[in-house]
Amino acid sequence: MAMTIGERVQADIVVAMKAKEEHKLTTLRMVKSALRNKEIDKREKLTDAEEQQILTTLIKQRKESVESFTKGGRTELAEKEQAEIVMIEGYLPKAAPDDVIREVVLGAIDTLTKDGARPGPKEMGTVMKVVQQRIMADGLRADGRLVSEIVKSELAK
Repeated sequence: MAMTIGERVQADIVVAMKAKEEHKLTTLRMVKSALRNKEIDKREKLTDAEEQQILTTLIKQRKESVESFTKGGRTELAEKEQAEIVMIEGYLPKAAPDDVIREVVLGAIDTLTKDGARPGPKEMGTVMKVVQQRIMADGLRADGRLVSEIVKSELAK
């Protein structure tokens, strides 16, 4: 049976401790506590999807930090956050390439087309929901901002 994200993080913490990799250790401990806190809130084990959701949120926070550090000219801090993004992404399924996302978007639009009437920009939310469910069902991962740009451009046609 495959290890959960939490179990892989725990195993890697031990490796990082032995290798004395401080930055990796701090990052992994932060990930572990984020997972643990959510588990405590929920009062039961997290599903794979929930674990992935937490990591996705952590990555999003880091990306925002990278942006503000870069704007503020704090490149060393931006690089540190960027390194954390790479570490955290290692626990997630591969990010889906643009063309795969576009295919999923087109499939979702086809599914939602009723009597030849394609969904328009007003149905953006509905299309996004279907697309994200399909991406997760396929075991893929996609940046929400990218997905919404593709959905928006396809609905505008």
